[in-house]
Amino acid sequence: MASGSRQDERAGAEIVCGAEACKKSSMEMLEELGFPKGVMPLKDLIECGRVRDTGFVWMKQEKPSQHYFEGSKSLVSYATEVTCYVEKGRMKKMKGVKSKQFLMWITISEMSVDQPCSGQIHFTTALGITKSFPVTAFMTEEDESKSSLT
Repeated sequence: MASGSRQDERAGAEIVCGAEACKKSSMEMLEELGFPKGVMPLKDLIECGRVRDTGFVWMKQEKPSQHYFEGSKSLVSYATEVTCYVEKGRMKKMKGVKSKQFLMWITISEMSVDQPCSGQIHFTTALGITKSFPVTAFMTEEDESKSSLT
């Protein structure tokens, strides 16, 4: 049953394969949604998919990875597959993303940025607890150069 619903969830998807194509596609999506490009530093992507009608997105990497965000002083773990539903300024029903807080891994279920941007990015746990950081804590050098031009 789970695989049937998984198939339904992915019906009509735009699918991209290969590391370079996936990285380009995921960076374009983050920019389109208003997120800093560094917020999802997945490694060795092998497949990305997006169903524009429903907003369902998935990103598969070769193996799970971790990334330490210096700007927020947080360690984040990404599963082999990360899924969510996206809309402008928001990723919800996230699966595959956890943050280490106080020696415990906490599942992140939602990320959002205010529209228009207030300069804050908000992370919400499955329990509804929200923590906010400056957007700059997740920006790449490319993001920073763009923001300095405007």
